[in-house]
Amino acid sequence: MGDRDRGRRPRAEGELAKLAGMAAAAGQEARVQAARRRMLSVRLTDEERRVSIDELAEQFAVGRLDEAELHRRVDLVNEAVTHADLQPAFAGLPLPPLYAQEPRKAGRWRWAAFVGAVWMALPFALTGLVLLIFGREVAAAIFGLPALAWVFFTYRWASRPKRELRRRQ
Repeated sequence: MGDRDRGRRPRAEGELAKLAGMAAAAGQEARVQAARRRMLSVRLTDEERRVSIDELAEQFAVGRLDEAELHRRVDLVNEAVTHADLQPAFAGLPLPPLYAQEPRKAGRWRWAAFVGAVWMALPFALTGLVLLIFGREVAAAIFGLPALAWVFFTYRWASRPKRELRRRQ
């Protein structure tokens, strides 16, 4: 009976993780839909029209639209007054990037966690340094190296969003 229960447990945990992922995706989709609904009554700017026409031209270049359909949809975009008027122009096509959310900036909490990690590692690093001064190299390595590794890896973790931002640019 115990073997059978152990066999089910990973599958149940996997299903739970899958369910949590689906809930997170549904929450994100609901936020995007809500933002889109809020924008429906907002008047279009010339820049938003230009972005929409560029997106239609991109869909034409990919082959989703023929030339007559492109002209019809561009006319719809030019006649549109609000974001709700754009909906027929993009029927059956991916929405323009007007509704894409801006990526969130990384908070400073990672750096606060890094400072906490340094403070936690400091006594061990100092103990390792004292042991090294008194000729206890093995004890110094046991105390100091893990503390330095801890600081190094938490620094890499804290600076990761900044590195990813540099890579994207």
